[in-house]
Amino acid sequence: MARYIFITGGVVSSLGKGLASAALGALLQARGYSVRLRKLDPYLNVDPGTMSPFEHGEVFVTDDGAETDLDLGHYERFTGVSARKTDSISSGRIYSNVLEKERRGDYLGKTIQVIPHVTNEIKDFLRIGEDEVDFMLCEIGGTVGDIEGLPFFEAIRQFIHERPRGQCILMHLTLLPYLAASGELKTKPTQHSVKELQSIGLAPDVLVCRSEHPIPEKERAKIALFCNVRPESVIPAYDLKTIYEAPLAYHREGLDQAVLDAFGIAPAPRPNLARWEDVMDRLTHAEGEVRVAIVGKYTQLEDAYKSIAEALTHGGMANRTRVKAEWIDSEIFEREDPAPHLERFQAILVPGGFGERGTEGKIRAAQYAREKGLPYLGICLGMQMAVIEAARNLAGMTDAGSEEFDHEAGAKRFTPVVYHLKEWVQGNHKVERKVGDDKGGTMRLGAYNASLKDGSNVARVYGATEIEERHRHRYEVDIRYKDKLESCGLIFSGMSPDGRLPEIVEVKDHPWFIGVQFHPELKSKPFAPHPLFADFVRAAVEVSRLV
Repeated sequence: MARYIFITGGVVSSLGKGLASAALGALLQARGYSVRLRKLDPYLNVDPGTMSPFEHGEVFVTDDGAETDLDLGHYERFTGVSARKTDSISSGRIYSNVLEKERRGDYLGKTIQVIPHVTNEIKDFLRIGEDEVDFMLCEIGGTVGDIEGLPFFEAIRQFIHERPRGQCILMHLTLLPYLAASGELKTKPTQHSVKELQSIGLAPDVLVCRSEHPIPEKERAKIALFCNVRPESVIPAYDLKTIYEAPLAYHREGLDQAVLDAFGIAPAPRPNLARWEDVMDRLTHAEGEVRVAIVGKYTQLEDAYKSIAEALTHGGMANRTRVKAEWIDSEIFEREDPAPHLERFQAILVPGGFGERGTEGKIRAAQYAREKGLPYLGICLGMQMAVIEAARNLAGMTDAGSEEFDHEAGAKRFTPVVYHLKEWVQGNHKVERKVGDDKGGTMRLGAYNASLKDGSNVARVYGATEIEERHRHRYEVDIRYKDKLESCGLIFSGMSPDGRLPEIVEVKDHPWFIGVQFHPELKSKPFAPHPLFADFVRAAVEVSRLV
């Protein structure tokens, strides 16, 4: 049966609970243990799938088709363990499940209350797969004291109380603010945060204290005394140059040892950190630099493209090259010539997105890359924009566009080379969708297979002709235009196994121009860079050498 580590946060949000959880998972793996990481979010959305990227950053998609918080991306990148639907839950999903059971009569006419019905639903979620791993790490979103988080904290209190002693611990992240006027680190916010936890029946076993300044031993001892933890369980968390330094940094500060001591595991296996030492060596000893333009419309919030940014970093590590990614608002290209903005870059990436805003600028970015011979990677909508660009400028279909934009505008303006996907095959059954369906969870989601064309550039990149990648879209390139576009030099080099859905396009006689309907960035890891990103950066390096 798994040991449980509950990770909570206090004082302020965005302290790095997700990163600390992921780094701890990596350290436990380095000691030979198996781990699974989970996220419990207090918001009332059923999942983040319908949230704006400006609200919550990117949506991370699992192989089995769950739309989840971006922290699950951190978990996968640091541990290599593929996340599942059962690794993410929100208050909205919990309440939805409870209300469905009430409507079915499962509660036999009882009055439905937060305790026990909501808390039992949370505990049932925590128990899923508990016999599969050595450690289950469960991160609770938000901060202690948030009203919407109280049912989760109560459920955890009950869960810990019901388990055998020593099977669960609590790790709490807090902030130690520095007051420049007095030149002091202040411990009171941490003390109050722990006091808030204790008031709801929870006591931390390990405290991780985020600080911009070194924490003196005197302050650590003070925190330990007033927060009722051992001094060696007060772990400093300092700002890092790269998130991939986190496992080594936390190990230096004794986080993994403090956790194992809290469980009474002694002697503990020694960690093998060679994987993370190699990651840091590749990051800190880069032999060159390339500049990649990411042309999108959520550029004000980099978390909207979090996995893409990390996958580019991984691609750079594979080539021992530093990737300098710059975010360019695609709407600029609807008013201005792209050339002055893009000529200083060695490669262009157009990511996914929804809606018509900024798409004409993305089309112009794809045209610039195609005509100038610059490496181009189009992801999801970025592939569709490349197809529309080729249809307009190579196949003479000047009114080519996407049905998505006509649906949004409520008027037919385009010849739809991209259409609303109404049915597809998932496993052994057919999925059907209508334009008017609810938005949440109705896209083509999760892992699907694709067959690659022998001799194509993308088959060379993958070193295979059968692949599996994660999808998140409801519009698809129309296969009816395949022959016309291929006769103009746009090759459909990847298709769904039944040959009905285009998965990959590439431009013939171009150094590197690939568009993919799926999201390869979701499967990239620092110790296993995705082949598309690794080869994309390699092609950018070639361009940099020619300049």
